[in-house]
Amino acid sequence: MEFVWSVVTFIGQAVEVIFGYVEHHHWIFAFLAGGYVFYLHDRSIHARFDALDKRVDEIRKRLAIEY
Repeated sequence: MEFVWSVVTFIGQAVEVIFGYVEHHHWIFAFLAGGYVFYLHDRSIHARFDALDKRVDEIRKRLAIEY
């Protein structure tokens, strides 16, 4: 039983160290999260422009066929 308690204590101390690190270095995680949000926004903008280019190409092809 003492071994089990030492394992539980070790896990609790490890979690405390991790929370302490995050508390003192929260700006790193905020920077990473902000970068990821910018990345997702950038991808959505490029996807919209790609869809718009496809529509413009389709319209150009239809106009070329009619004339």
